[in-house]
Amino acid sequence: MDKLKIPNGTVAVLAEYKEQVIPEYRGNPFIEVLPPILSAEEAAERLAYYPPYHPQERNLESHYRIHMVQRLFQIFQPLPIHLDLESRISRLLRQGYLARNPLKPQFVQYLKKSDEVIKGINGVLETNELFRTTASGFSIVGVSGMGKSTAVNQILCMYPQVIIHSHYKETKFSVYQLVWLKLDCPFDGSIKGLCIEFFNKVDSLLGTDYCKKFGNGRYSVDNMVNAICKIAQNLGLGLLVIDEIQHLNEAKSGGDQRMLNFFVTLVNMLGLPIVLVGTPKALSVLQSQFRQARRGSGQGDMIWERLKKDDTWQLLIDALWGYQWTRKETPLTAEINDTLYEESQGIIDIAVKLYAMSQIKAIISGKEEITPDLIRQVAKENLQLVQPMLQALKKGSLREIAKYDDICTVNVDFAGFLDRSKQTVETEMRLQALQKQRKEEEKEALLSIKEQAIIKLLELNIEAKKAQKAVEQVIEAEGEKIDVSELVVKAIKLLSTSVEKTNRKTRRTSRKMDENDIRFIVEEGRKKQLTAYEALKEKGLIKGIDNVIFQVG
Repeated sequence: MDKLKIPNGTVAVLAEYKEQVIPEYRGNPFIEVLPPILSAEEAAERLAYYPPYHPQERNLESHYRIHMVQRLFQIFQPLPIHLDLESRISRLLRQGYLARNPLKPQFVQYLKKSDEVIKGINGVLETNELFRTTASGFSIVGVSGMGKSTAVNQILCMYPQVIIHSHYKETKFSVYQLVWLKLDCPFDGSIKGLCIEFFNKVDSLLGTDYCKKFGNGRYSVDNMVNAICKIAQNLGLGLLVIDEIQHLNEAKSGGDQRMLNFFVTLVNMLGLPIVLVGTPKALSVLQSQFRQARRGSGQGDMIWERLKKDDTWQLLIDALWGYQWTRKETPLTAEINDTLYEESQGIIDIAVKLYAMSQIKAIISGKEEITPDLIRQVAKENLQLVQPMLQALKKGSLREIAKYDDICTVNVDFAGFLDRSKQTVETEMRLQALQKQRKEEEKEALLSIKEQAIIKLLELNIEAKKAQKAVEQVIEAEGEKIDVSELVVKAIKLLSTSVEKTNRKTRRTSRKMDENDIRFIVEEGRKKQLTAYEALKEKGLIKGIDNVIFQVG
């Protein structure tokens, strides 16, 4: 896609419309401009990120390796719940745009009506009689440290945030499309704070001055809300994500309900899909008013609980374990796996930090090896603040868990949402797709290392067949995890040894010979076009038959 820098704003993408497989998505420029709908395998490939790593790095000095350990926090290993979320957001965006086709007369009329509301002609926008909304919303609720916000950001970044339209087929269509916007709920849970953040975010993206215009003291909160509704409509906002929604608990009396009513208006009246993200502390708020906006949506809320010790946990640990910077490479044993789970209780953030801290401890102590005892020691020394919560999770006591809001995903009112013991066929298919994707990446990585080494040897004017043979011999001897640079060096040494052996043979055959040496005589005879017999006879080394008889007699 071509891009364009908006003055005082972000870099936007110029609209390119794509043929749609699904009939109802055709003829809607807001939908046709979105990236293609992804399969589970494609989504896994797009979401995954594995930073570079070379086993040779384990030989570096400790102060370098401690820095490298932090690469662990860059890893993004897609899990089944991530693929579920990607699919939900993909559907949510398109379904939200379905009724908001900017080329349909009904929607254009609705925009005019909402414009009257902003100008104060018709009061507050409370009804929607001109078009039937297809939007919905859902909540993502989960314990802290499970990567909810990271996953949402990763998925949103798969979509261009701002798209510039100019023409759609034969129709002039000049508009900025704001595909998604992500806001953090203010710490005080105030709707005014959220409105101001909305204006600021839009201004930073489009170079507008909405905050200056609507965010000052002259405008009431109701006016700000109306302004947001109009801006969202004019910009074709596709999805609004509100993170840290648990802050609504801090809102003044009635403030939380007012905020949720605002969200319901955006979904039901404007057709704008909304995703609310928060910790279990937000459950009591979300179970009330926002439920109206989700009714019949088919999306369902996501309860992002800690990982169970199953294939999903194994997928995560396998992705992490390949990144080791201790001198001694430690295999992932069942005991180490069990210890990591026991000490992290399946909370992703704690598991990654525990693995990273254990490596650093092993490097600094000089032991250079990861052991179950080391992991337990690191957990005891460095996870003191979260130990009470982890102990509550280990015991499984509802009374103890309830003391810690940020980990309390067990609530009797939400028992239906919290039952994840069932493994659905869809989850199994996602796991297979993820496992296949990882195997393909490992295969491609090995092929790439081999090819890179051969190319470097070719650049040194080494014959292709010799280069390939040497590289393959080194990989066979050293294993698949060898670094490219080390592979090239060892291949050159192997080739040099072979050349040296050949040279020794040549030197033995080309050594200067005595003039009475038979080989020398034959060689000189050849120069005179004499046979070997004639040359030797000429030198008197072959006697005639008479001479032989005479000598014997």
